[in-house]
Amino acid sequence: MQHFFVTPDQVMEDRIFVEGSDVNHMKHVLRMRTGEQVRISDGNNLTYLCEIAGYEEDRAVLAIRERELSDVELPSRIYLFQGLPKQDKMELIVQKAVELGVYEVIPVATKRAVVKLDEKRAKKKVERWQEIARSAAKQAGRGYIPEVKNVMSYGEALRYSESLDVVLIPYELAEGRKETKAVIESIRSGQSIGIYIGPEGGFEKAEVEDAIAAGAKAITLGKRILRTETAGLTTLSILMFHLEG
Repeated sequence: MQHFFVTPDQVMEDRIFVEGSDVNHMKHVLRMRTGEQVRISDGNNLTYLCEIAGYEEDRAVLAIRERELSDVELPSRIYLFQGLPKQDKMELIVQKAVELGVYEVIPVATKRAVVKLDEKRAKKKVERWQEIARSAAKQAGRGYIPEVKNVMSYGEALRYSESLDVVLIPYELAEGRKETKAVIESIRSGQSIGIYIGPEGGFEKAEVEDAIAAGAKAITLGKRILRTETAGLTTLSILMFHLEG
């Protein structure tokens, strides 16, 4: 069944109005007809089973048949602070992070990041990443479209994560698996969690020290060195299993 997102103001008592590019996709790409069923999420963890009632000039009109609370979201909000990787790796990271349940993705300009984005290029990149997040949320049946924030400096990111309950930073010099297991098992459902992932060259030692000084916990992901596009997804997978298991 096709899945689309709307904002709460598009939901009426018994109808939902779909607007923007989704109308063209429904009408001309998917060729959806009156009476076909579609699933709608409003971004507030409510999901609606609807039937297409018809099309107006610039919107689709859907009749609500069922309402239910979405049960696909993780019980904790996870924030991925991703050091800017090379090439198009960020697209893969955003896509898979959304599938795994991330709440926000924050691109971070770290010292060893090869990619340097000026304001104009950064804006275009973030718009592209946000569209990927939207598509991934549809595919995964999410009840919420995770936000991709504007690119932050490392200092800005540390200040942004100050309010989170738990902040993790995978680091090759961290203590062993026993210590990491204890850290993960101490995380409780409902706590907000930040994950810091370095770019291809990893974090500089001073960056790790700054994160730990700000309250982050250094953890290990095992004996093998993981690529930047693997490390964050591995940490997300571990947290997903812990929080839902």
